[in-house]
Amino acid sequence: MAREQPPSTSNTHDVTRLLIEFQGGRIEASEQLIPLVYAELHDLAVSYLRRERSDHTLQPTALVHEAYLRLVDQRSTTWQNRAHFFGIAAQAMRRILLDHARRKRAGKREGAAQRVTLDEGVAETPQRSIDLIALDVALERLKAMDERQYKVVELRFFGGLDVEQTAEVLGISPATVKRDWTFAKAWLQRELNELE
Repeated sequence: MAREQPPSTSNTHDVTRLLIEFQGGRIEASEQLIPLVYAELHDLAVSYLRRERSDHTLQPTALVHEAYLRLVDQRSTTWQNRAHFFGIAAQAMRRILLDHARRKRAGKREGAAQRVTLDEGVAETPQRSIDLIALDVALERLKAMDERQYKVVELRFFGGLDVEQTAEVLGISPATVKRDWTFAKAWLQRELNELE
């Protein structure tokens, strides 16, 4: 997912500082953090929902609010920086949408599966629609096989982080991120083809 404008350096430092202060117990930091991250969280939610079916009942604002509540409720997370925050935010949004898809499927019993589109294409294939639940199954298999590649996919695809941001969050080189990303996309493509 391409961001329209990269965050300013001061914004990045402010977000990191506020996350650390919030983690340290200063509750007011959460209130100061909201205006700094809301627009990017909203863009992330819009991006997620764009991949969903057109009649999705969850709206971007509701997805942002639910994800933010889950984020500030995480007392065990050690916030590293802004990129880490958005990576965790992406995970929260993914889980919310997955829970929503499972509830819909359970309600319909034999209803149509929720589908998403892999923006950058898995293994350089044309954009295609993928069952969100099947994607989750494939991602869990990838996690069992190679947790670092799983994290790369989660941060790049779901978090919208670029190669450098992903490398920073994971503490690895950009070249390793690129290799993991290439392998993981090809592996996911094969897995999703088998699940269809």
